[in-house]
Amino acid sequence: MRRVAVVCLTGLAAFVVTTPAAFAGSPHFVDSTVTASRSDNTLSVSGKEAGLGDEAQVHIVVRATAECINGGNNHPKAVNKESVSAAGDFPVQNGKADFSLTLTATFQPACSPPMTVVFTNVTVADTTNGISTTLHGTF
Repeated sequence: MRRVAVVCLTGLAAFVVTTPAAFAGSPHFVDSTVTASRSDNTLSVSGKEAGLGDEAQVHIVVRATAECINGGNNHPKAVNKESVSAAGDFPVQNGKADFSLTLTATFQPACSPPMTVVFTNVTVADTTNGISTTLHGTF
């Protein structure tokens, strides 16, 4: 009987010692959820990150290049191109975090019709965990 109790206590102690390692995260963006959409000179990026373990929050940074494109689908001036970014802290619940950020491009002179703003080189990064993903294409 005593031997059984010692074996059980040893097993329980081993479980308690190794369990926190099992809850350690493996952060990654859930690829199908990371999306971007443009409305005029504003880009909205949203998505989900999973595998976060027991973190309280993550810091998400979105960077992109905004370009003013003319009706001939050309970029007319070097001054009508700028880097834009937005960042925020998002709470983690059950090892997952949903995020949504908005970037706005402002040009001098203004990018007005018939010219339109397009966003390229869109990158989403979790600086807390050192991971990132790139959204391909133009928005």
